[in-house]
Amino acid sequence: MCLRLPKLGSSAFGRSEEARKDAEIDKMIKRDKKLQANNVKILLLGAGESGKSTILKQMRLLYTDGFPLHERKEVRQVIFSNMVVAFRIIAEEMRDLGLDYQNVESTKFEAVLLVAEDIGINDSFPLECLSAMKGLWQDASVQQTIKRGNDFYQNIDRLFSKDYLPSDQDVLRSRLRTTGITETLFELGQLRYHMFDVGGQRSERKKWVHCFEGVHCLLFVASLSGYDECLVEDKTANQMQEALMLFESILNLQWFKKSSIILFLNKMDLFTAKLAEKPIRDYFPDYSGGTEDVMAAREYFAKKFRRLNRSADREIYVHYTNATDTNLLKITMHSVQDTIIQKNLNTFIL
Repeated sequence: MCLRLPKLGSSAFGRSEEARKDAEIDKMIKRDKKLQANNVKILLLGAGESGKSTILKQMRLLYTDGFPLHERKEVRQVIFSNMVVAFRIIAEEMRDLGLDYQNVESTKFEAVLLVAEDIGINDSFPLECLSAMKGLWQDASVQQTIKRGNDFYQNIDRLFSKDYLPSDQDVLRSRLRTTGITETLFELGQLRYHMFDVGGQRSERKKWVHCFEGVHCLLFVASLSGYDECLVEDKTANQMQEALMLFESILNLQWFKKSSIILFLNKMDLFTAKLAEKPIRDYFPDYSGGTEDVMAAREYFAKKFRRLNRSADREIYVHYTNATDTNLLKITMHSVQDTIIQKNLNTFIL
């Protein structure tokens, strides 16, 4: 009889191979845990027109590869639409104010823009709109109606050049209403950030709840310059009052009891420029500071937000920002990072 004997060492080899695979899996699990532990979830909230989306664009410019060619072409389409729509809104406001064009040609210029169509992704701006926009911009009634100068119109010839592509500042100043949820990933120091931006208009807010779980930092953005302005979706509602009500309702949600709360009081440049012309006391009668005292005015609104915090052991960290100022926002984000790290030392593996 012939007996088949097992090969010597085969079971030992199998055990060592199994141990190697187990060690690899353990190593992968530890690495994934470390990566996950260094992920920071930031939720960017605020009412419409607060500047949230501009802040998200800044994060891409500062901490990622920015905006590639195809996206800049898409932004070019948005900018042309922004300019045409702005003139249509000005025309409506003029009629509300009972103003007529001072230039006899302006009615013809308005008609050109009323029928202007959206441009394609590879199209330059149509030249017939250039002369129409320039003509309307010079009309005295148009200048009386607009609240401030617009950078796009002040550089209008550059925008209508055949090879025009939006600069970083053009990208920041373009306006496209946010719908749904936008996530931006970027790294700052040893941390990897997931920043979520959701539409700020009332109709978009029901989508926010899907982003609430596991948030390390709530970054709420309010427009300081909105103290005298109404909502796009509700002409009877004050932007600042809306921001205050929204902030209070968010602070009371269970999801944010352990989250860092960062408040960006945004659009400081516009806020400073309008104080003399639009006294805060006309809209908020309890304001007691000087009409043109910027420091007192911004602190007045900061205190209004802070008073909405009912939790004694939770601090509201306030920053005054201009979302279009890249250098200022870079400095601000490093301060925000310090706050997040200090509040989550036991969570992050640094």
